[in-house]
Amino acid sequence: MPPSKPASSGSSRRTGPPRIAIGPDPEGGQHWLKGAIGAGGGQVVPVEEAEALMWTKPRFADQLESVLAANTQIRWVQLPYAGIEPFVHLVQDDRDWTCGKGIFAEPVAELALTLALAGLRGLGTYVKSTTWLGESGRNLVGGKVTILGGGGIASALVRMLKPFDCHITVVRNRIEEMDGVDQVLAADRYVDALAGADLVVLALPLTAETEEMISLTELEMMENHAWIVNISRGKHIVTDDLVWALQNGVIGGAALDVTHPEPLPDDHPLWTMTNCIITPHIGATLEMEEPLLSERITSNVRRFAQGKPLHGAVYPDLGY
Repeated sequence: MPPSKPASSGSSRRTGPPRIAIGPDPEGGQHWLKGAIGAGGGQVVPVEEAEALMWTKPRFADQLESVLAANTQIRWVQLPYAGIEPFVHLVQDDRDWTCGKGIFAEPVAELALTLALAGLRGLGTYVKSTTWLGESGRNLVGGKVTILGGGGIASALVRMLKPFDCHITVVRNRIEEMDGVDQVLAADRYVDALAGADLVVLALPLTAETEEMISLTELEMMENHAWIVNISRGKHIVTDDLVWALQNGVIGGAALDVTHPEPLPDDHPLWTMTNCIITPHIGATLEMEEPLLSERITSNVRRFAQGKPLHGAVYPDLGY
């Protein structure tokens, strides 16, 4: 991953606590957020007086654009989640931008492992059945796992897979060794990592290069027993192609915490397929998110005050 970007403020220039605004609704019941800012030594102020802004809603990009245009003194913007698709067009080098990348890695990886085990062991079929069925399912132990993406979620998932003694291939932008990983491939070789895998996990940002990266062409390269697990973004997969592949036994199944479109319409064929498991984008629930995001914000407010690099930096040229 790229190094952290330095904060735009320096402790030598500071005469008081960091002045932090909360948006888009400063009184929207974000008591935990105010506590996190205070724990980092910051002071919550109106946006007109702020040098930094904590944006709490993953949508409302148009509102954020207006707020920033009217408040050019804001030098740091913290976005709430790892995915920044609604805001990527706003990210410029004239401000520091950070997001929640990395902090939800453990709960999201845990869900990925849960979905993988459920899929491989045939739970999608069993839980939808109203009669006693025969045996089905495959072992994850000793299996071949491909993870597309080499960030925090991938690293957490690799640690969780250790007891399963899997052969693990990770596809990522930068080639470097990863603990517990047998093979690391460059991003442009992701297709090579699909063949032979029992399990394929999508754990990477959504960019122009990764949108619709899994179409029927890629699905047909997978094993007919393999499961694909998507805990990143629904647009990584061409949904109509996935439906066809599942209906025709091209792959073993799909476990999706994200879909395209999202929410998935009630009458969508994926809901009734026994080889498809769907969860409603719950990789990290609000109960899980608040303490993790609080810790990140407290740390970043403190680092902002000290002029140190901020965690979770967003890079305009990479789009995440």
